[in-house]
Amino acid sequence: MMKPVLRIDGSSACAESGKPVLDFPKAVWNGGMLFATVALAGALFTWSAFALFLITTYVSLLVGHSVGMHRLMIHRTFECAKPVERTLIYVGVLVGVAGPFGIIGIHDTRDWAQRQSRCHDFFAHTKSLPLDLLWQLAFRFRFNRPPKLTIESHFADDSFYRFLDWSWRWHQLPLATAFYFFGGWGWVVWGICARVFVSAAGHWTITYFCHNPGPGRWTVRNAAVQASNVPGLGLLTYGECWHNNHHAFPESAQIGLYPRQTDPGWSLIKLLQRCGLAWNIGQPRQVHDREDLLEASPY
Repeated sequence: MMKPVLRIDGSSACAESGKPVLDFPKAVWNGGMLFATVALAGALFTWSAFALFLITTYVSLLVGHSVGMHRLMIHRTFECAKPVERTLIYVGVLVGVAGPFGIIGIHDTRDWAQRQSRCHDFFAHTKSLPLDLLWQLAFRFRFNRPPKLTIESHFADDSFYRFLDWSWRWHQLPLATAFYFFGGWGWVVWGICARVFVSAAGHWTITYFCHNPGPGRWTVRNAAVQASNVPGLGLLTYGECWHNNHHAFPESAQIGLYPRQTDPGWSLIKLLQRCGLAWNIGQPRQVHDREDLLEASPY
């Protein structure tokens, strides 16, 4: 398994000092997708367009976001050949949230802030869900003393990933063209606009509930934010809802660690492994290496 990469230097940073500020490109992108969906999706509804929306949303988030960007690119919980890696991450770009480096920056900055002794509400998700969604979909956080992010050369020096990072929004156009050819404007609105907005809003909604009080076996010592598990949503969230497990063991490719914790992302990684396409699969670290954790009674 690849060793975890430390990308954030927060030695001179403060996780609670700063404020959310409007991110105009993000606001226009997500707001435009929402406006097109509200204005056009009802009038252009067909069952085939709705089926396209369901299938492409689920598959892109499972394959690209959960497995490709989160478990492979961010946490390096398994290895695979470069063509497989690039395919998984490209599908993640098609989700429409951000490019590869943007996703790394969003995730790692948030994770660093949550593991400090105190952090701003923007990272702790302690405000109301509507306000938190507005922040995540239309704002960015301006630190008074920001941490330094350094992306490892494996990704930063790859011309393909650099290309994806500045062009990620434009990759909806080939999909939109194909959807229009096969299903007209209804497929475009449901397969692009509705999918992108629901993917982004759904991601942040699950993030909100996973970082508010709920069931969990593990406590990360001295961390401002303790993640929780959200029972019953394993299939819908590709296994990402078992977030208490994930905060405790980010090195593990498997997030649903205990009985009845459905984890489709883990099932896909195991399938890749059986096909010889993934190896060095990360598992939770051993008991003797868990000094940063407190364990409650198993449930």
